[in-house]
Amino acid sequence: MKIHEIYQSIQGESTYAGQPCVFVRTRGCHLRCRWCDTEDAFETGDEKSLENILETVRDFGCPVVEVTGGEPLLQAETPVLMRRLLDEGYRVLLETGGALPIDRIDARAVIILDIKCPGSGMSTAMHWDNLNHLKKNDEVKFVIADEADYRWAKRVLAQHQTLSGKIIHFSPVFGEMDPRQLADWILKDRLPVRLQMQLHKIIWDPSMKGV
Repeated sequence: MKIHEIYQSIQGESTYAGQPCVFVRTRGCHLRCRWCDTEDAFETGDEKSLENILETVRDFGCPVVEVTGGEPLLQAETPVLMRRLLDEGYRVLLETGGALPIDRIDARAVIILDIKCPGSGMSTAMHWDNLNHLKKNDEVKFVIADEADYRWAKRVLAQHQTLSGKIIHFSPVFGEMDPRQLADWILKDRLPVRLQMQLHKIIWDPSMKGV
C-alpha cells in the first residue's frame, strides 16, 4: 500500500475525540478541497506491505486505529487492511471524503463520511448512494466554511431521510469559520447535530504534522 505516515496521537474529531488513536494515513487523493490540511499526503509516502503496516500498528499498543488520507478508498488494499485490523481486535475507523463507494467496507468498521459542502469546491464529486449504506454507528461530517455552506448542509439533512438518527458533525473550517457563529446557527435552528472542533489543532500548533 502507498502510505504517507503512521503515527499515534489524540483523536481530534468524531465521537472518538480525545482518545489515543493510531492513524494510518494513505498517500494520494483525487479531490482538491480548498481548505485541505493534508496536502503533503497527495504525493509523498512509501510503499509498505500489509504485514509491515500491521507490525507498526501493533508496536503502539493502542486499541483504536483510524485509516485516513489522502483518500484511503483509492487503494484496493484498504478494505483488506481494515479487515485484518478488525480480526486482530482493533476498533477501526475509516475517514473518507465521500466520493468513492463505501459498500465494500467490513460492517464492523466505523465509517466517518465527509459530505463535501460547496465551500470545499468538491461538492459535485459526492457519491450520494453512500448515504444508503451508512450503518447505525457510522458518522457523518460537514465542514462548514460560511453561512452558504451551513444552509446547504441543512438542506441535505432535510432531503435525505437516511441521515435521520445518524451522528452528524458540523465542523467549522479552522481559522476561517467562527465556531461561535456556527454554534449560534445550530442552536437557533435546533439542529440535531454536534458542533465539532478539531481538538488536535487546539492542543498543538495547527501546522504540525504527525499529531
